[in-house]
Amino acid sequence: MFSAYSPRAANAYQRINVETSMHTIDQHQLVSLLYEGVLNSIATARGAMARGDVLGKVNAIAKAVRILEEGLSTSLDKVDGGELAENLGALYDYCMRRLILANARNDDAMMQEVMRLIEPVAQGWNDIKKSGAAAASADAPAATGQPVLVEA
Repeated sequence: MFSAYSPRAANAYQRINVETSMHTIDQHQLVSLLYEGVLNSIATARGAMARGDVLGKVNAIAKAVRILEEGLSTSLDKVDGGELAENLGALYDYCMRRLILANARNDDAMMQEVMRLIEPVAQGWNDIKKSGAAAASADAPAATGQPVLVEA
């Protein structure tokens, strides 16, 4: 009645699940996931390098570079983003170059450097959402018809 485990079927299910969830999350959450993906890929690369797993290291660094290049860099608004978009673009470019060099030299310190550069940006991005949610909840009593104290 049941067939044996099929990696192909499991991969198809996972791909459909990811594609479906991509349509239901907002853009802010998507960027958060990209930052998380970069940091997780670098951590994976560092672990693989420590174990002597060359293929694992190469694949993880390639994934981090790809997220920086195709996900984060291409999503920058170079027209209306101004100085912030320019600075983030320069940061992403620098991080990509450092990761490629870290890969070639097996340099853990370079991978740590990239993590130290990306982590505060990712944290700041997540804090934007939190502060927006806090502001929305502060406005909630007025929006829900709850009594609001107003100074005269």
